Amino acid sequence: MKIMPCPLNGPRNINEFVYGGEVSELPDVATAPDSDWAEHTFYAYNGTGIAREWWYHVASGYWFVAERHRVTDEIIRTYDPAVLAEEKAQ
Repeated sequence: MKIMPCPLNGPRNINEFVYGGEVSELPDVATAPDSDWAEHTFYAYNGTGIAREWWYHVASGYWFVAERHRVTDEIIRTYDPAVLAEEKAQ
């Protein structure tokens, strides 16, 4: 059984969660050309290393971010999305 360390609910069975995609910057709505939107929507990095991903805990309705190693599938850490806003503000 794989355990996901939820920042709100603590360690939980991975079956309680839904993958929400990689965390990525959206193109500028006002100025980005269609090619930027196509790249954002249809192309994803598929290499090695750490992926920063959205995850959703179904029972509590809580979205959070997880950093996961793409090769080993090890969950490195999880945290509240407010951390993303703090990083962007700096």
